Amino acid sequence: MSQRYRITRALQENGNVAQTISLEECKQYFSSKADFSYTTVYTVTGSTSMSIEGDFFMWSYNDTKIPFRYYQGDIYVSGTNEAVIPIMIEVAGELGADVLEG
Repeated sequence: MSQRYRITRALQENGNVAQTISLEECKQYFSSKADFSYTTVYTVTGSTSMSIEGDFFMWSYNDTKIPFRYYQGDIYVSGTNEAVIPIMIEVAGELGADVLEG
């Protein structure tokens, strides 16, 4: 089973930073990253295929696409591929957020 991470501002003190990350903020942030693209449907293929609707920022890593899913003010990503960890930490830092397991 893979480890799931959440990029969130839930632990932030009340200050000038919003407690949640907005979808518009994500769109603006990820649009400046050449290796990310936005989609509203994520399709998983294997022996069968499944499509999931939502807000996904797809990170292109070699021949792999890794979804960073925006959901209710947070961004979720799987830690199955170790290469995602430094990118996830970079995203959290640049968005003024924290990374939590779970």
